[in-house]
Amino acid sequence: MTAKKWKKIIKTNMEKVGTYKPAFDKTIETLAAILEHRDDIYEVFTDEGAEYIIEKISDRGARNVGKNPLFVMWTELNAQALSYWRDLGLTPAGLKRIDESAVKISGNKDTFESLLSSLNI
Repeated sequence: MTAKKWKKIIKTNMEKVGTYKPAFDKTIETLAAILEHRDDIYEVFTDEGAEYIIEKISDRGARNVGKNPLFVMWTELNAQALSYWRDLGLTPAGLKRIDESAVKISGNKDTFESLLSSLNI
């Protein structure tokens, strides 16, 4: 799935659970890019036979068994995505941890957006 589609899904889900704020748009874009990359890697992994363990031949000709690098990357991207899902309140634990007072609107900008602006992000 494309990052654009993932972004729409993430934003919709955040709106459903009440955690969406415009200040989270950059984080949503990052998560969407991670998910797009994860999906691409999974497609290659399955196209190549979805072998979790593969035989590798070293530069000296030794045969070694190891994890498929595509599977390792897919797993790492899943772990990264999970931390973003949690931070955006899209897991039960993440939703429970969100402190609404930390993102409460003060004036025209919410506190989180003001913080990001001051960091030039």
